[in-house]
Amino acid sequence: MNQSREFDIIVWGASGFTGRLVALYLFDKYGANGDLKWAIGGRNLKKLEKVRDEIANKNVPLVIADSNDKVSLFNMVNRTKVICTTVGPYAKYGSNLVEACVKSHIHYCDLAGEVQWMYKMINSYHDEAKINGSKIVHACGFDSIPSDMGVYFIQKEVKSRTGVVAQKIKMRVAAISGGISGGTYASLSRVLEDAQKDKMVYKVLTNPYALNPIDEQFGEDSSDLKNVIFDKASQSWIGPFIMASINTKIVRRSNFLSNYAYGKSFRYDESTIFGKGFFGRVKGILSTIPIGLIMSAKHGSLLKKGLDVIFPIPGEGPTKKKMEKGFYNLRFYITLEDGSNAFAKVTGDMDPGYGSSSKMLAESAVCLAKDKLSDTSGVLTPSLAMGDSLLKRLEKNAGLTFDFKY
Repeated sequence: MNQSREFDIIVWGASGFTGRLVALYLFDKYGANGDLKWAIGGRNLKKLEKVRDEIANKNVPLVIADSNDKVSLFNMVNRTKVICTTVGPYAKYGSNLVEACVKSHIHYCDLAGEVQWMYKMINSYHDEAKINGSKIVHACGFDSIPSDMGVYFIQKEVKSRTGVVAQKIKMRVAAISGGISGGTYASLSRVLEDAQKDKMVYKVLTNPYALNPIDEQFGEDSSDLKNVIFDKASQSWIGPFIMASINTKIVRRSNFLSNYAYGKSFRYDESTIFGKGFFGRVKGILSTIPIGLIMSAKHGSLLKKGLDVIFPIPGEGPTKKKMEKGFYNLRFYITLEDGSNAFAKVTGDMDPGYGSSSKMLAESAVCLAKDKLSDTSGVLTPSLAMGDSLLKRLEKNAGLTFDFKY
């Protein structure tokens, strides 16, 4: 990695809602004239100037490029060590940027939750990024850092205390407060549209091991939960968690990339807790209706048009007050190889899709730019790319807590 770059980080898409939050976080935390050299980037100079005037000062440099202009992207990435991008849907705007980073030997992180696009990037660039020393790290927001780093943390704790690894981990969303972001909804819509058009995309979405190479797609995990059932682990009614189809595949890719550090028989799943008894079941059934509507809405249909009116558009988001009131509480029910059980919890402050995601992404970028990391390169997961360094940053700076009980 060339260390003589002008910047440590360029935040690409800083004039968008989440990009602006990332830039605000970096300015508040690291300033503009400190040890961290960073800039904000976009295609519209006036919009970038407006954002800078509102959240920072004139000491934050501006970089202009265009997602559809490869020359401008190469010129931009060659000025920095890390590209931190919030410009989605990534399937529409991200591929040229990943290519530029890999070919320029640059690190990259994003908030992508688009499995079909990640699959494409892995197939297109993993081998080249490995040779070039680029760490290309998708899913550095609420999907999928709490899940991926949560499992990484648990396996580390279990191994140090017992000498073995956890054989089975069930993540249950116990509490969450915060709306779906406009960017997340747009990305989800893009994924579903692609799946409706292309059977291959549908196969990727429904294959639990889709982000692993074809000859490494084995294990006992099945597709993600689609209905409401009673869960023995949490002693509650549980139902689908909309991010599970992304998070579970990232965790399984982490296991593959680490030469099966979690074991070849490791199993992992995610769902949402709705409570006990009759009311828990009813709550679960009612809560899964919106997910069912989103998943079944065909592109161009009246249902889809109606949902598009209800959900925010990219660039739209909640008020600062609403964002700060948000939080999440994830429970992990753990089964060890000897059949004994353990428990872990990952919590985060702020709205998961905006406030927390922007902090996680920003710290991922700083981690890639500044911390001494392993030489592992390629299209990676957060835990494989950054491991203990990111774990420390998330707890110290990004409002996350990781607790383990055995």
